[in-house]
Amino acid sequence: MTETAIALGRPDFDVIAGWVQPGERVLDLGCGDGSLLLGLIETRGVLGWGIEIDPPRVLAAIGNGINVIQSDLEVGLAGFDDGAFHHVILSQTLQAMRHTERIVNEMLRVGREAVVSFPNFGYWKHRQAILNGHMPVSDSLPHQWYDSPNLRFFTIADFDDFCAQRKIRVRERKVFDEGKEITAEHNFLGSTAVYRLGRSL
Repeated sequence: MTETAIALGRPDFDVIAGWVQPGERVLDLGCGDGSLLLGLIETRGVLGWGIEIDPPRVLAAIGNGINVIQSDLEVGLAGFDDGAFHHVILSQTLQAMRHTERIVNEMLRVGREAVVSFPNFGYWKHRQAILNGHMPVSDSLPHQWYDSPNLRFFTIADFDDFCAQRKIRVRERKVFDEGKEITAEHNFLGSTAVYRLGRSL
């Protein structure tokens, strides 16, 4: 594992680091304080840029030495050329996007591949919570229903269908629960999924 992934308790960061090759160009959407990019710069020597809308997080990213642009992802990535990056990353943010299809298309336009991670609403504990009459709250869904930033409630099966219908190539997928990789019954047993996507042939 990278030190960043261990410190943050984020298995998706560790997977992403394994997919990125030394010296590649990486764009991190919704980069927060830049922790993922900082880890990739330190462990892979990448050329990294971030986009973040929240002013305190922008300042934190700058403080971490990250090249960051303050911008709203909902308006797209019009300022970037086609194929400008090797990887465009959207970590634990897709479920909070209003224009889901547009941002995925933009990621695949400006990047040779897109990497997304998201909480799986089909996870068995989430299903159990709903059966018990409540919206789920967990490590991967830490917010209450009234203060959640999540706008899209989808499962691993839903995202697989989304990609298949749009002929988006799923190059690789990893699924986790409590930091451990899940190798079977992903949609039921996995709380978090990480996808490596490519343009259709």
